[in-house]
Amino acid sequence: MTLPLVTADERTRLLAHDAARVAGQGIDPPPVLRLFTPDAHATWLLVSLGPADGDTAYGLIDLGIGMPALGTTKLSNLAGIVGPRKLPVRRDQYFRAVRPLSEYVRLAQEDGSIPD
Repeated sequence: MTLPLVTADERTRLLAHDAARVAGQGIDPPPVLRLFTPDAHATWLLVSLGPADGDTAYGLIDLGIGMPALGTTKLSNLAGIVGPRKLPVRRDQYFRAVRPLSEYVRLAQEDGSIPD
């Protein structure tokens, strides 16, 4: 059984964070979800989702090459990615953010990767 990349509850929270950003609220939310490749060391900590297409997510992206950065990604693109052992991107169903996004960014820049 394959889990969806984003649950309905996560989608609601991602959209709410984007609405707050668009409204000009100075927010620094914790990431809503963590996506990862089990066999390629790539990780996405996502905090918002644009309502225009419901597909463009924003967050901290670590492609496993030592250069984590803030950016956008398409959920539909992530759904098609597989690692070297043909394992797809997965949602970390046990992930619970313990800090705001800015702290994850600071730590990732210091360490060269997103901290677990």
